[in-house]
Amino acid sequence: MTVPFDPNVLIGFATSDDAGVYKLRDDLALVQTVDFFTPVVDDPFDFGRIAAANALSDVYAMGGTPLTALNVAAYPMEKLGPDVLGRILAGGAATAAEAGVAILGGHTVEDDEPKYGMAVTGTVHPDRIVSNAGARPGDALVLTKPIGTGILASALKKGAIDEAQIAEAVRWMARLNAAASAAMLAAGAHAATDVTGFGLLGHAGEIARASDVRLRLSAKLVPVYELAREMLTRGIAPGGSRANAAEHATFTEFASGVSDADRLIFSDAQTSGGLLIAVPPDGLPRLLEALRASGDLDAVIGGVEPGTGIVVEA
Repeated sequence: MTVPFDPNVLIGFATSDDAGVYKLRDDLALVQTVDFFTPVVDDPFDFGRIAAANALSDVYAMGGTPLTALNVAAYPMEKLGPDVLGRILAGGAATAAEAGVAILGGHTVEDDEPKYGMAVTGTVHPDRIVSNAGARPGDALVLTKPIGTGILASALKKGAIDEAQIAEAVRWMARLNAAASAAMLAAGAHAATDVTGFGLLGHAGEIARASDVRLRLSAKLVPVYELAREMLTRGIAPGGSRANAAEHATFTEFASGVSDADRLIFSDAQTSGGLLIAVPPDGLPRLLEALRASGDLDAVIGGVEPGTGIVVEA
């Protein structure tokens, strides 16, 4: 696809980054993104909260500050009625208010299956952008939320678990990545991405390709919902996660001790996941301290080295 050249486009889609960045002045750039999806939980309010947090996360992953949002919804009005849509939008509004983001309006279309998300605009200083292309050999890799939400959402849809069992995952999915973003900026992070639909290995692979480095991960250090592991033993996993795993195997080398279950979990399609941050050794203690203080996870799951692709050790 050919697009018009504009020197003010600081980050486009060439490196599969989390959001686009457009320079307005030497000290100011816009960060823009859009994301929406089908329900991952049954409660409409929680769905709205999670979808909004997921959309805002792209801006946080770039080191930006979200300012405004537009609601994007597809909805079967005749089938579900206006009250459910109202609860979805109320959930999104609650998360936006928590983030200090103004909702300016939006657009809704008729559809057989509900979908909701946001188009978000934020700001960042051009010299403080954190893209997925800056990881350097010697950096540590830090993950700020557990993984396995795709498996849990699939289990909920199949009736294998109930809302009470997924409550911990809902809490994490609805959690903003704002504090984690501020922490990585203060620690001098070289690169970051949020872990969403392509799974941990998919988004890690984007960092590896964009930065021209190899990422080495330790399977035992990756935080995983234990309930997600249990669901895998019952054969429950979304088709998207299995498709991810097949693709990720083309650029990932697994040690013999890494189980088939872990290989799938690391490719599990996440919703509103945490930040995967590449931070230099001298900034790591500051990052971990700030993450602990804010209540985010501070899981050091690997490091960056010369080479290509990803290596996953047992």
